[in-house]
Amino acid sequence: MMRIINLGLVAHVDAGKTTLTEQLLYRAGALRTAGRVDDGTAQTDGLQVERERGISVRAASAMLTWEDVQINLIDTPGHVDFSGEVERSLTVLDAAVLVVSAVEGVQAQTQALLEVLGRLSMPCVVVINKIDRAGADSQAVREELAAVFEKSGRALWDVNAPHAEGEESCSVCLLSEDEQAEPLILACGDETLLDAYLSGEADFEQIEQAARKAVSQAAVSPVIYASSKLGVGVEDLLHTVCRFVVPRAYPGDEVSGRIFKVEHDPTMGKIAHVRLFSGHLKNRESVFLPRTGSEEKITQIRRVLGRRQIDLGELKAGDVAALCGLSGARAGDVLGRADVPWGDVHLTVPLLTVQILPDDPQKLMELVAAMNELADEDPLLHVDWIQEKQELHVSATGKIQLEVLRVLLLERYQLSVHLTEPSVIYKETPVHPGIGFDAYTMPKPCWAVVKFAIEPLPRGSGFKYDANVPNDKLFYRYQEHIKTAVPRALQQGIKGWEVTDLFVHLIDGEHHIVHTHPLDFFVATPMAIAKGLVDTETKLLEPILSLRLTGPEETLGKTVSLLVAARGVFDTPVVHGGLFTIEAEVPAAEALDLPTDFASMTGGRGVCGSRFLRYDDCPPGYGKTTPLRGVDPLDRSKFIMHARQVL
Repeated sequence: MMRIINLGLVAHVDAGKTTLTEQLLYRAGALRTAGRVDDGTAQTDGLQVERERGISVRAASAMLTWEDVQINLIDTPGHVDFSGEVERSLTVLDAAVLVVSAVEGVQAQTQALLEVLGRLSMPCVVVINKIDRAGADSQAVREELAAVFEKSGRALWDVNAPHAEGEESCSVCLLSEDEQAEPLILACGDETLLDAYLSGEADFEQIEQAARKAVSQAAVSPVIYASSKLGVGVEDLLHTVCRFVVPRAYPGDEVSGRIFKVEHDPTMGKIAHVRLFSGHLKNRESVFLPRTGSEEKITQIRRVLGRRQIDLGELKAGDVAALCGLSGARAGDVLGRADVPWGDVHLTVPLLTVQILPDDPQKLMELVAAMNELADEDPLLHVDWIQEKQELHVSATGKIQLEVLRVLLLERYQLSVHLTEPSVIYKETPVHPGIGFDAYTMPKPCWAVVKFAIEPLPRGSGFKYDANVPNDKLFYRYQEHIKTAVPRALQQGIKGWEVTDLFVHLIDGEHHIVHTHPLDFFVATPMAIAKGLVDTETKLLEPILSLRLTGPEETLGKTVSLLVAARGVFDTPVVHGGLFTIEAEVPAAEALDLPTDFASMTGGRGVCGSRFLRYDDCPPGYGKTTPLRGVDPLDRSKFIMHARQVL
């Protein structure tokens, strides 16, 4: 039986990842000619906006066969605005290929990817790409990677070596067994094997077995030097994957899978791309969707081959395919009743919010339907339809995602739209402890009394909750309703933003044996929480980005001034070979136009990468409140009337 390896390509933007995918498919015979990103002919760039802009927006699947191994490739976007696609793809992989440019080196997005790969203990093969480019310094990049990997207890081991670096005539040479043996044993940290090898009692096959185990345990990562543009080093990568990556096995016959991508087909409707961990699925069978609690029928199972798809008929454990017919599916959903190997992965959070309006007001409801469909493909969009105000708001990770969204709406739905100026998404948190109380006992029939103690928590703690009320005073089943209602109530604080970094204790409550309706606590809880937040007072938190800027040495002074003006905090710049690199922490509100300003300042020669870091206290005079959506729980009479009609 042919082995199946699910391999994801991840990288910072412009590292050459999609070009590498094309070369892998071409070298394995899956393509007659390798496509080019710049020409819009890459197989995994299927959207019109991807071909026109030369960037990947959605994760894309393809398949190849090499050395009797079926490799399912998942090419992910490199731009930080589309990190949601990377997050979902990482949850279905056997291993990742981390692509790093030999010119730009480790970028902010590379750092974020390395941290996630470390948390997942994900087997990883490193490709140091673009060794043909002027300014390439693969050894400096390798040293930088080794320092980062070492923090997570992972060692690097070179499979090949580059020659004529920085030139179009560059090449690589596969290291011999003798050249690889000792560095590989040292990377594995196996002193017994080293002694056996030096004394002639161990051969290279034993060393390979140890390496295979170390790679699968995420203790060692092979390093391949390559030029995806020229096809140099691509076959070394394929050989390495087939020799050292072990497919992850998940025992059991119960169906267990995860949807990592959703798209819409004009004929077949919604298509869900799935990795099946255990069990098997066939055409016309039903599968359970835990999020919706429903069974849905699969109309067809397809194999995705770049832009082509063929009917597969059956999906077996360990494989990847596209399922048609799952109308309730969303990207990130789990399939089946068995547990999946791990939970969600988080690389980024939505940092911007905008109102989106159709140019033709008569098409507002068409726009709402279209945005809900797009939110199934990318849940990070966080579509918020405010019916009372007839307003449609969308969250996004960055300006480029919003630009692509506008293009998608026009191309797919023929909807011309305009967006309001983006606003940074702030949060709020209690300033000091306080009490929130409400007795919802009128107008009858109703009876729900709740009392909360609210305490601020350190930054990054999120929301915590507990209850300490006996059952005879407040039935536990009602306490479950309160537990559900509290997080909903915290979606909007008194400044209009989500409330975080707080501990909510239910310290008292009361029900009435006759007058209490279970849903009464869904009315009382938001009112008590709102009063509690007034008592604690709240302050704003702002998102902070980690930036890594590289540019010509002569522009360093201007760059420092730019960062100071943006309220940036930064380390001492590192200058090497006429270029500087500076790492900074900058509030997201000040960083919206910073990449554009930096590119202009450096004449397009500068590289600015960013990633979300944390939320931190917003200084006085900065940040802003946002209008409350829906009915204000502090307007007690109006809120009760509204809530009773809804319930």
